[in-house]
Amino acid sequence: MAEFPQEHPFVLERTGALARLRLDRPTLHNAFDAGLILALTAALEQLATDADVRVVVLEGSGASFSAGADLNWMRGMASASEAENREDALALARLMRTLDELPKPTIARVHGAAFGGGVGLVACCDIAIGVPTAKFGLTESKLGLLPAVISPYVIAAIGAREARRWFATAEIFDAATALRIGLLHDVVEAEALDAAIERQIALLLKAGPQAAAGAKRLVARIASTTDGDRADSDNADLIARLRVSPEGQEGLSAFLDKRAPGWAKE
Repeated sequence: MAEFPQEHPFVLERTGALARLRLDRPTLHNAFDAGLILALTAALEQLATDADVRVVVLEGSGASFSAGADLNWMRGMASASEAENREDALALARLMRTLDELPKPTIARVHGAAFGGGVGLVACCDIAIGVPTAKFGLTESKLGLLPAVISPYVIAAIGAREARRWFATAEIFDAATALRIGLLHDVVEAEALDAAIERQIALLLKAGPQAAAGAKRLVARIASTTDGDRADSDNADLIARLRVSPEGQEGLSAFLDKRAPGWAKE
């Protein structure tokens, strides 16, 4: 198990093929500021190139998952110039894109409230599991703002029609609603949350590492394509390449031999 330097308000723990990235500002409900955004981005970039890491879990300390932007940070940015605010927003955009495109499967462990940018973090993860008491809100419009930077990921998760409602009203919604609209994949009781997360980890560790990592790239490409012929050609290229790759050969051989492939973790 390894930890990121303690001056950063989060903890990165590695255990075998699993990395846990835990926001660790419990007294501030894991709200983030410019420093945390940069540190989280750096940690994710580090994980992206770590061949030993196959699954990343994003979680929070204390009562909340993440309350979004830190109030003191927001106060400072309110008095900053438009150019400074743009640079600040680009840093947050880089964090969200890095998480969304991370070449490892990601799981959000949502044990408590997620607001604003915290909803963005949940939406960027491949799998999101929460508890019934978790609350959610895209509350920016109450401040005369909008969740602009996180909007691509939230809209991808919940759809344009739902986003139009929640972006405009800033209404707080519960875990059951988050499940219905697609922000969460599953809702389980608090005492069952860790078991539910572990089940997803186990499934991902039995999948081919490159296949699991490539799943989000395939989905993103197909979701954005408007050219059916090009999609068919690209998909044929992809499956042909995978079938003759070392991982594909091992997976097919293991299936035919009725054994577990070499990468599978029990």
